[in-house]
Amino acid sequence: MDPILYWNDVALEANRVDITSHGQQGGPTRSSRALGIVHLGMYDAWAGVRATAANPPYQSGLPPVPAGASAAAAVAGAAHATLAALFPAQLASFDAALAAAPLDAGVMVDGLTFGRAVAASLLAKRAGDPSASSAGYIYNPLPGHHRPDPLSGQPTELPHGAFYGASMLYASTKRYEIDPPPAQGTAAYNKSVRQVRQKGIAPEQAGRIPTNGLRTADETLAGIFWAFDGVRELGTPPRLYNQFVRQVAEAQINAMAGLSEEDRTDRYARLFALVNAAMADAGVLAWAEKYRYDLWRPVIGVREHDPSMGEVPGAPGQVGAECDPTWLPLGAPKSNEPRDPVTNDFAHNFTPPFPAYPSGHATFGAAAFHMTRMFFGVSSGDRSPDTLAAGLGFVSGECDGVTRDNRGVVRPRHLRSFPDGLWEMIKENSLSRVYLGVHWNFDGFTPDSSGEIDASTNVGGVPLGLAIAEDIFNSGMVESAV
Repeated sequence: MDPILYWNDVALEANRVDITSHGQQGGPTRSSRALGIVHLGMYDAWAGVRATAANPPYQSGLPPVPAGASAAAAVAGAAHATLAALFPAQLASFDAALAAAPLDAGVMVDGLTFGRAVAASLLAKRAGDPSASSAGYIYNPLPGHHRPDPLSGQPTELPHGAFYGASMLYASTKRYEIDPPPAQGTAAYNKSVRQVRQKGIAPEQAGRIPTNGLRTADETLAGIFWAFDGVRELGTPPRLYNQFVRQVAEAQINAMAGLSEEDRTDRYARLFALVNAAMADAGVLAWAEKYRYDLWRPVIGVREHDPSMGEVPGAPGQVGAECDPTWLPLGAPKSNEPRDPVTNDFAHNFTPPFPAYPSGHATFGAAAFHMTRMFFGVSSGDRSPDTLAAGLGFVSGECDGVTRDNRGVVRPRHLRSFPDGLWEMIKENSLSRVYLGVHWNFDGFTPDSSGEIDASTNVGGVPLGLAIAEDIFNSGMVESAV
């Protein structure tokens, strides 16, 4: 098996197990960081041994490569070392993966040694990254600011990653910022409130919405399909995006005639490093923007959409037509969660515990999928559909015939297609968060008059993810100085 794909499997399984059982690289921030480190380490190990012009090193100052070292063994050494450092609770499974890796024992030792040295260099450079802790963060009680999900039962719970945005970048050459979201009270903001009230509402409240404004069955499915909100047995969104990129990559690379096994690995090594470096930077920059704007989620914003509502109400009075003080979202699915052992209650779907703007899903997805588009020939500035998913069907772990919903019912397996390619994935992944009722539409992108992504605006996670991908791709993926 290709060494990059082999260890990508191991890394994605590590994400799933960690989120389910250990929490050593929890949440979208630290999990994107972990996958970035693992794949950049594997890339430098492979590229160092191969020494081709097409795959220049990511890190500067790498150790010399031993003569005759095995490139596959170097990848194994880098992967094993980074994974063991990031997920120490799973060391036994990484040792087993190394023992089972298809390596030639006769040339293995020098390659492993070089790969481990590459990993040590990268891990040392990332040792100062902030954790996802929010100790010291104080909620702002004023209208428009992020506060905990009232369904969570933990009103004083700290949010995720309040200071993570201060991390050093991985490969972007600048710290990208996005424009502010629409101001409260504007037509654009109020339109978004009406949309999420209808499209994101909890099923038990749907009777209060006109049927022509309700979420359709396919929109409900799209919300769940893309979720992966750090739940048991599934992991985080970067795991899902890696799985879909891998399916596209294997189809595209297998269709290329005349490639040797090493040529194929050259492409896998660089693509997965590019994709995961982009998502690692997306985690940093999206979280920097989230806490700069500190925007409330719909579960608070819809319920308190009136000056008379909230912890610091502006004026007494009767609520207006746009305010729904009892509104609840469909919510991010609490998949595979057992009943409460004390109360025997089912798990509540939930709103992610960090500010809304921009959407992390939208930023990660745009960064990963647009990077893949460019790698396979779509021009950097292209904002139109592509054919890279032609003939492919995609299964999300949320809808695989195994995963259970928050009431313990197994969801049916669903094979989803994207005729407009990865560009369609970027759009649907972003909109899926509105269908769950956990994001405003502008958290992802501004729609034009036809509902497509308005490429002229710099509002939301989609333009942020696109900018990150294009920067890293065009600058060649080298260590960032910012």
